[in-house]
Amino acid sequence: MIPALILAGGLGTRLREETEFKPKPMVEVGGRPILWHIMKNLAQQGVSNFTIATGYKGDVIKDYFLNYHARNNDFTISLGNQSTIKYFSSHEESDWQVTIANTGELTSTGGRVHRSAKYLGSESFLCTYGDGLADIDIPKLLAFHSAHGKIATVTTVKPLSRFGLMEVDESGSVLQFREKPVMDGWVNAGFFVFEPTIMNYLTDDSTLELDPLMKLAADGQLAAYRHQGFWQPMDTLRESTFLNSLWSRGEAPWKNWN
Repeated sequence: MIPALILAGGLGTRLREETEFKPKPMVEVGGRPILWHIMKNLAQQGVSNFTIATGYKGDVIKDYFLNYHARNNDFTISLGNQSTIKYFSSHEESDWQVTIANTGELTSTGGRVHRSAKYLGSESFLCTYGDGLADIDIPKLLAFHSAHGKIATVTTVKPLSRFGLMEVDESGSVLQFREKPVMDGWVNAGFFVFEPTIMNYLTDDSTLELDPLMKLAADGQLAAYRHQGFWQPMDTLRESTFLNSLWSRGEAPWKNWN
């Protein structure tokens, strides 16, 4: 199955309450980092080879995976000059392959992809942000990408408005009130699929969402996969609270595992 690159190096300045001491992908939803939720959802759909492009406080992510066995298994440790550890079971993520790539603390998104190229091989790869959850059907996304034959696919969604909208007539009377309606336009939701030739559009300093995607579009090499289901980024404390509330109520649409 296709490998995945997860961009997990941003500063997360709008979630400063959580990100002062850890990177935003390590902010927890239901007691697990949001990064873990993204990976778990992808793994349930056959994607288990991950490269994580780190930056800001990347050592927190590195330490999390270096200690993953101990965090998720019972074990016996023999202390001494030659200490040994015996684990008593295997966790459900035993088939994951995780590469941690330090792509620089202040590197932009396109630069993180470019600097991760050596870990991605010579075939198509999935690429997404480390702070957004969705219930995207990955096999359908990959089939869409394969069918159109372009270099890049971006998943697009119609987001909910943060505010309720009022319909008001000329006299000032409120005719209708819609609480957080779905917006008309489509936005970038991440969950890209790229061919290796995407690297020709990138440099170590590029921002993926600016010149590279615009140039791909101008060259007729970018297609949009329309996702009609759940998608929610975690940019603010409000959104973090919302995702945790979905999890605690057992209503997390991205949870595709038992």
